[in-house]
Amino acid sequence: MTKIQNDRTLPGPGAPLTAERDLYLRLMAQGMSNSQACRAVGINRRTGTRWRYGRTIADSAGRPRFYVPITIKPVVISARFLSANERITIADLGRTGRSIRSIAAEMRRSPSTISRELRRNANTAGRYGPHSAHQLAASRRARPRTGKLAKDPELRNFVQDCLEKRWSPEQICHALPLEFPDDTQRRLVHETIYQALYVQGRGGLRRELALSLRTGRARRKPHRRSDARRSGGFADPMVMISDRPAEVADRAVPGHWEGDLITGESNRTAIGTLVERSTRFVMLLHLPIDHGAVAVRDALLASIATLPAQLRKSLTWDQGKEMARHREFTVATDIQVFFCDPHSPWQRGSNENTNGLLRQYFPKSTDLSIHTREDLDAVATELKRTTT
Repeated sequence: MTKIQNDRTLPGPGAPLTAERDLYLRLMAQGMSNSQACRAVGINRRTGTRWRYGRTIADSAGRPRFYVPITIKPVVISARFLSANERITIADLGRTGRSIRSIAAEMRRSPSTISRELRRNANTAGRYGPHSAHQLAASRRARPRTGKLAKDPELRNFVQDCLEKRWSPEQICHALPLEFPDDTQRRLVHETIYQALYVQGRGGLRRELALSLRTGRARRKPHRRSDARRSGGFADPMVMISDRPAEVADRAVPGHWEGDLITGESNRTAIGTLVERSTRFVMLLHLPIDHGAVAVRDALLASIATLPAQLRKSLTWDQGKEMARHREFTVATDIQVFFCDPHSPWQRGSNENTNGLLRQYFPKSTDLSIHTREDLDAVATELKRTTT
């Protein structure tokens, strides 16, 4: 270590002068000149100038590399990418002889991430340098570029023709290997087609073709993050589906139900649906005025009261706020309510399938309050006849 003024020490050659840089910036912010700040910190004037304005030097291969000024804040990237500090850790642990799996376990990363990092970002001699690796990774990071559909007229015309025939993007992607068997570059994933239709600036496809999609939407439907829905409307804690007895999953014992709401125009009206998991027996809840927590609780109580005791075992629902009074329902009926995980409709598969069939009788974007109790009973009877 090298001594400098005021008993401070400088790190060895090549190590960053982090403390000295911070002190230099503070002194410059206080109004000192470059010469005065450099003299106080104990560095050469040229060093201070490079820190402020950056510098360009040639690497071992003769390629120019520009080092940005220290006054520029580093770009914040997603946590899913390795940071500069993580790459330094990989290099340090690798020099001690640690295995890839050992390094991954300590860093809480996948072993494949560490293996790929060492393979892709090592130099031509096979040695891994964390700082050069970080620059290589940054240079490969995705940049705006012309998409396949925008630069390939033949591929674009094929996709547009299929969309006009009302093919889904998934069907089009599966057809590409058959249409272009010898051209592996003409392969797409369905998200590329959706992006070309919905995202302005991606280009490639005519915007009006979005109306040919089976959803009929001209723009993408927003999705919440997995943690967006909270149980704020629930005064009592939920019992999750993971705690549901095993007998419910095997469908061997009747009496376990799945429930949900189908809603009308702008979610202003609704009908409740109940499906028994073993027999697929359907019951519909009449909610002509309101489909809030109290109305749904009362409708459930009225429907469950018509069932024999051996058919009252459990109810599985999603985390909709219409079940905020689930504890009161359980106390009144002795039926335990289990809640699905967020955004997991397959955990109520029988109910979701039935809701799809019910849309033949109760289309979306219609007023569901016009249907009487007798109408719902007739539909439930008809549905039972067609599904048995």
